[in-house]
Amino acid sequence: MRLFSPVDRSKSPSARQTLNCTSGPIYRAASEGQAWRLRSGVVRLDNIGPKGEAVFASLAIAGDIIGCETLLFGAYTFSATALTQCEMSPWPEGDSVPAGESLLASLAQAQRRAADVVALRGGQAADRVLGLIRLLVDSTGQVVLPMRQDIADITDLRFETISRIIKQLERMQILLPLRMDGVHATRGFRVNLPA
Repeated sequence: MRLFSPVDRSKSPSARQTLNCTSGPIYRAASEGQAWRLRSGVVRLDNIGPKGEAVFASLAIAGDIIGCETLLFGAYTFSATALTQCEMSPWPEGDSVPAGESLLASLAQAQRRAADVVALRGGQAADRVLGLIRLLVDSTGQVVLPMRQDIADITDLRFETISRIIKQLERMQILLPLRMDGVHATRGFRVNLPA
């Protein structure tokens, strides 16, 4: 299991340096580190449950800042896991963007994301999955879906329900399978959402 190492802020990477990570753990709650701006990809944030298990808390997508709590508390509050290939850069981004303005914009975006995630956990099952797809689809109409169990955790549905809905969306040609380099064949799609 590869996790980022604690970071000495005096030796932080330059604002232009980016980190690429594949699906899997990024950092754990209570570990030391730094804040990151997610440039691309999807990150799952988890609380630690009473028995030490991961409990879904939120999602981060391109543009979001993760780990900014380390600036206040010195450690991560959540565990972060890359659900897709991710690219991240250190935050704050340097002199070109004042940290306060960047943080305020990120906080506003985080509030909107929290509302989006709450909406994914109630209502009709198919609407929840479609809501997640709308949240994750890129500007070219493509999406790399998280693994089915992650979708189930995010939408508060059963794994079997997720599999059934995704197959139904494929039959309805809302999800069109798409070959993407480095992406498992069952996770890459072109999205054809009704207007």
